[in-house]
Amino acid sequence: MLCCRRQCFCSSWNGLAWGVVSGPYRADKRGLAGVARTTFLMKRVGTYSLLWGSLGGAFHAIRCGVRRYRMQEDWVNSGIAGAIAGAALGMKTRSLTQIAITSVIVSGIVTVIDSSKPF
Repeated sequence: MLCCRRQCFCSSWNGLAWGVVSGPYRADKRGLAGVARTTFLMKRVGTYSLLWGSLGGAFHAIRCGVRRYRMQEDWVNSGIAGAIAGAALGMKTRSLTQIAITSVIVSGIVTVIDSSKPF
């Protein structure tokens, strides 16, 4: 269970890192400088940290819950958790087709990544 808590905590740091990395690129693309750039970067880092951190945390929490329920450690846990996290990400679009597509894509990606690493 401690491993699950650590993974949920790490995902919020991953969201923060993504915001820090992608924020300056988008600010340069928009031609922002000075106070406007700083404000934009703070908003972008906060948005990405919250979005990706919560999605990553939800993925890990769901995967740990499925693992505890099924009492097995295999690729199915990641597939279920990825499908739910992908559906949550796709819900921003409010289109059932895009929710289903995002769910399948995220589920496939995280299942392959999670099942390819050694346990």
